[in-house]
Amino acid sequence: MALLLAGCGGSVASAPASSPTSSNALIHTASIKVGDKTQTVLKKVKGLTLYYFTADTSATVACSGACTSNWPPLLATSGTPTSNPALPGQLTVLNGTNGNQVLYNGHPLYTYIKDGDTADAYGQGIGGKWFAATPDLAAPAAASESAPSY
Repeated sequence: MALLLAGCGGSVASAPASSPTSSNALIHTASIKVGDKTQTVLKKVKGLTLYYFTADTSATVACSGACTSNWPPLLATSGTPTSNPALPGQLTVLNGTNGNQVLYNGHPLYTYIKDGDTADAYGQGIGGKWFAATPDLAAPAAASESAPSY
């Protein structure tokens, strides 16, 4: 049980989402058709669309184990990830259950196994919990703290 709980935690490294050189950038952007509209989305180096899962938090990854066979996590290969072009948000790395997973504005990023082409966004809206990551993706809302009732 202790090992299971230890796997949920992790440490986070962060940096501005920019890149001094485009060849080293882990994340790029592209405009593609998502659902019924054209959007600028985050892409990994090979051009696949990146997604976020609403059940994740900036400190806990909900998609691990068998989930990652359909939703492979975007992992940092070394150092802090960068993007080209520069993104308005922040790229970080969570050293957690899936390894050094890349987060954008606190959202762990994934690809979808059924996307095979740069124009694909088949993961959009799955289960009402998976969505294409966009440059304007806001940080997740903090859990509201309510005063104890007596």
